[in-house]
Amino acid sequence: MQKKGFTLIELLVVIAIMALLSTLAVVALSSARQKSRDAKRLADIKQVQTALELYFIDQNAYPAGDALVLGEATAKCLGAGGFAASDCTAPVYMGNIPANPTPGGADYAYTVNGTSYSIKFNLEGANGGLASGEHTASPAGIQ
Repeated sequence: MQKKGFTLIELLVVIAIMALLSTLAVVALSSARQKSRDAKRLADIKQVQTALELYFIDQNAYPAGDALVLGEATAKCLGAGGFAASDCTAPVYMGNIPANPTPGGADYAYTVNGTSYSIKFNLEGANGGLASGEHTASPAGIQ
């Protein structure tokens, strides 16, 4: 008379298949998170560029700042007086300046040079036709 049940080999095969599937799911999720952070970085930079152009139209110059970290202590908002820690003066061009999403990437570094500005930022992977690594946003666009 044979007992019904699973052999040890059958159980090990099932466990190995489940481990393989869970590993693939974790890798896919990690990649999706990275792409999501990069998409947010690009959207953040485009929003800041729009706010800077609106500021330029009204003030005929870009806000002062040398190696200013956007979204940090001294650059939380953008108003008529330029970047500020809080309570920007009206008109407010951007009420909440975004910071780099973590982990990965680097701070958004803003520098104004004469009649132009640059914002340096990093992408973790290729996104939107841009390769991974450091990029610069300026009035001419994102490079």
